[in-house]
Amino acid sequence: MQRSTSDPPRLSEIDMSPRLGKKIYHAELKQLQRRLKAIQQAYLFSGGKAVVVFEGWDAAGKGGTIRRMSAVLDPRSFKVWPIATPRNYYLERHYLLRFMERLPPNGAISAFDRSWYGRVLVERVEALTPENRWRMGYHEIRDFERMLLMDGTRLVKLFFHITPDVQLARFEQRLRDPLKRWKLTYEDFRNREKWEAYSEAIDEMIARTSTETAPWHVIPANDKRHARIEALRHIVNGLSDGIRIEPVVPDGKVLDAADRVLNLDEELVASLRGRVE
Repeated sequence: MQRSTSDPPRLSEIDMSPRLGKKIYHAELKQLQRRLKAIQQAYLFSGGKAVVVFEGWDAAGKGGTIRRMSAVLDPRSFKVWPIATPRNYYLERHYLLRFMERLPPNGAISAFDRSWYGRVLVERVEALTPENRWRMGYHEIRDFERMLLMDGTRLVKLFFHITPDVQLARFEQRLRDPLKRWKLTYEDFRNREKWEAYSEAIDEMIARTSTETAPWHVIPANDKRHARIEALRHIVNGLSDGIRIEPVVPDGKVLDAADRVLNLDEELVASLRGRVE
């Protein structure tokens, strides 16, 4: 297998030891969430758009990280797409169609909880697609992501990696917690029997689709707090690089109306006018 020029690490090379204390976690989470809100405002104002791809092992913490994003973003321009088995309509069409239909419009951010990478992961390991077709997926995905970037869509790709023992402990936690039992399925246990096959598929996926412009970020996720902060940091950096994140200033018409209707400090209105004129 030929490695990509970015030479991403294999799963076996990932340091799984990082931990993060509760106090530092909450302080960094607050700062990153504040930054996310500013990014969303900047996108709404400038028409920017972005896609965040969440891949990873079952129970690796994708959902918890997505919830920390959703908690602070306006749902009118932030959409989460949970990707499951496609219905017949999509099975009869090119596999990328259902993802194209869910791409964000100008001013919006979309998060994919699993994604088009199912083509070279579950469809490969479970023999749902002929080998020649899923192998074509590497080329199709690189072209698809190149198209997104050329269209002005920012792209952040995250893979949450945990070890088998941690996954098993989290399965038990889900079974014991009445509010989390719905997350546990028969497939979760069955997939553990194919851990090595999935590991091989993940390594090849990352090696063949991690590029300079669309790199994979592998998140050591044995510690949930560390994983959330590292993932959110990659998201914030990827979505804000080169973007002006200053608070939006109302245009002249809005300021005129506010000046007539509201009892505002004249200095405030004057300072805002100076920033738009």
